[in-house]
Amino acid sequence: MIQLKNPLQIKEMKEAGRITGEALLIAREHIREGISTYELDKIIRNHIEKQGAKPSFLGYHGFPGSACISINDEVIHGIPSKKRFLSEGDIVKIDVGAYYKGYHGDAARTVAVGKVSAEAQKLIDVTRESFFEGIKKFQIGNRLGDIGHAIDAYVVANGFSTVKKYIGHGIGQALHESPDVPNYGTEGRGTRLCQGLTLAIEPMVNIGRDDVKEMGDGWTVKTADGTLSAHYENTVALTSEGLIVMTQLDSDF
Repeated sequence: MIQLKNPLQIKEMKEAGRITGEALLIAREHIREGISTYELDKIIRNHIEKQGAKPSFLGYHGFPGSACISINDEVIHGIPSKKRFLSEGDIVKIDVGAYYKGYHGDAARTVAVGKVSAEAQKLIDVTRESFFEGIKKFQIGNRLGDIGHAIDAYVVANGFSTVKKYIGHGIGQALHESPDVPNYGTEGRGTRLCQGLTLAIEPMVNIGRDDVKEMGDGWTVKTADGTLSAHYENTVALTSEGLIVMTQLDSDF
């Protein structure tokens, strides 16, 4: 069942979103060659807890980190490790959730480590822009398929592929709520969008095929063909006054 939020609940969710967005900004400041994914995770956790919140992912179905940190061909759910270090030319995906006063925020970014290839930078940019193409359709009276179609059409037009196996979701008092939010779809089909709907919209985009494979650690997901992947996510709400992006604090990030 879809849990629509009233204005007070959305106001409370904005605080969880703010903390989530701040954690991503702080992580971006610390991304550099030589830092371990464990150290990044610790920085993220410290900020979230200093705000009186809890990392949404820590212990979720047994996940051992506060953030999912995935590098290069890792699509999502990378486990932070003292043995994983960032290198010049990497692209690193940081996926963060914060639980504050009964509500979750969830957001992800892909960040270049130093100078990256032109193709890698294009992938990062297209993935980000596909999110914004999607939320143009996040309007009262539209359908869920309108969002997914807009995301996928933009990705494909730029020569990349949209991951189909993993999708976005509703969000609120639970980290994952109904409805499912695919990053592909058919215009005019799916759940009707209405006031009070809160979603985590999160395109995952591959340079190569959309196929993915799950690794033996039970969490990490990689591209099946070994090509690069990028991820961009925000928690958004649909109100009587329009769209609110609750986890984006820097318009360029």
